[in-house]
Amino acid sequence: MATRRISSLLSRSIPLLPRRGQKSYLGRGIYQYSTAAAVEDPIKPPVDVEYNKLLINGQFVDAASGKTFPTLDPRTREVITHVAEGDAEDINRAVAAARKAFDEGPWPKMTAYERTKIMLRFADLVEKHNDEIAALETWDNGKLYEQSAEIEVPMFVRLFRYYAGWADKIHGLTIPADGPYHVQTLHEPIGVAGQIIPWNFPLLMFAWKVGPALACGNTVVLKTAEQTPLSALLVAKLFHEAGLPPGVLNVVSGFGPTAWCGSLQSYGCGQDTGKVVLELSAKSNLKPVTLELGGKSPFIVCEDADVDKAVELAHFALFFNQGQCCCAGSRTFVHEKVYDEFLEKAKARALKRSVGDPFRAGIEQGPQIDEEQFQKILKYIRFGTESGATLETGGDRFGTKGYYIQPTVFSDVKDDMLIAKDEIFGPVQTILKYKELDEVIRRANTTRYGLAAGVFTQNLDTANTLTRALKVGTVWINSFDTFDATIPFGGYKMSGQGREKGEYSLKNYLQVKAVVTELKNPAWL
Repeated sequence: MATRRISSLLSRSIPLLPRRGQKSYLGRGIYQYSTAAAVEDPIKPPVDVEYNKLLINGQFVDAASGKTFPTLDPRTREVITHVAEGDAEDINRAVAAARKAFDEGPWPKMTAYERTKIMLRFADLVEKHNDEIAALETWDNGKLYEQSAEIEVPMFVRLFRYYAGWADKIHGLTIPADGPYHVQTLHEPIGVAGQIIPWNFPLLMFAWKVGPALACGNTVVLKTAEQTPLSALLVAKLFHEAGLPPGVLNVVSGFGPTAWCGSLQSYGCGQDTGKVVLELSAKSNLKPVTLELGGKSPFIVCEDADVDKAVELAHFALFFNQGQCCCAGSRTFVHEKVYDEFLEKAKARALKRSVGDPFRAGIEQGPQIDEEQFQKILKYIRFGTESGATLETGGDRFGTKGYYIQPTVFSDVKDDMLIAKDEIFGPVQTILKYKELDEVIRRANTTRYGLAAGVFTQNLDTANTLTRALKVGTVWINSFDTFDATIPFGGYKMSGQGREKGEYSLKNYLQVKAVVTELKNPAWL
């Protein structure tokens, strides 16, 4: 199957010029944005919410407390539905079901090929329901429907087919030893994996975590983000239709302080949450933990860059998914020789960006996820102006309804400003000037994060120098956000530990056991 990449949106849904029949949103001043798309009545999503309870032991059930909470449409702030609010008792019920399914159920005991077939049937069902799942994801999250339907759901399918292919290829080694011994290693499932997924990519994070865990023969308790609980419940229902045994996959919605997983294992979350998770692991039974905790990724534009292409790629690297991307290129370092030209074109590109209902054709940017994130972004924009950075464009809410924010660009940004240090997680581009290669390497690495970086250059030696010098988990050369099922993803420093995707991710869900058998009168050693 052809590889699906998020970066393909760069040429498909984020055009340099308006499509035929599409309005241009290029204005003449800082706040010259068209609000037409924002004030139109929102499109009614072509999907109904069928599942809003907890999924425990193969059944949809109410929370033990009977409580529910609202999940909101970020386009309007209106309630989509009320969802069961799980707490510690529900987590314990889910863990008990997962433990029984692992200790007594068929999943870890069936052949790996049987697990493969169930996972492939599931991928086929998701593909069949592509548009329904995509509409639910966009409704609950606010991301572009085109992004959900044409990129993320197909990528979800690709990931599960990839991990289905791994299920019957996980094996140990036979190892020679000094003496008459037969030595082998077994790669065994860890048991129950507790997983927390974030709200910015609910479906993809489901696949990144559930896929390898189940391929290795584990069972799962998945805690969804309280902002985006709906798509996980729908696809989990399809998984059971594909033949997944009860208790293998349990989904609990709720809030972090009251719905922590009892068997903590794998997380995509913020830095503060990651620290709490590690602390809980240390205070309990030292359970292994993998973490993906965000970043402040540098996007480095070198002096030999094609400026037009660099502007478009840097724009994509930052504004994709409303800027709500852990690896967003949120520190745009531009060489002084091309800085002025880059800045003017980056400003013009931001002004051209179309903002509005993500279900509408031609829209490039939907709303932020919720009120908290909305206010946080506006706060950082204020920090930027107060600290002396130049607000080139944007800087305010967009329209009067929902959580829309104007695409924002700052110039004259210094390394010690909060907008250059903290993860804003929104449509705010910060552009910094540099002079020498050694200088930009030092500045790019002077951060507590180390998730990703982008490099835009035509010089192979420059690319190689930066690739090896940058302290990050992924470096994209003349590209950005190229995600594939086979490519590992994870961070250095406080961007996390462990790797998602690819063969590397399987190590998170396996234990290695050495088995040594003494040989009597072996014919050879």
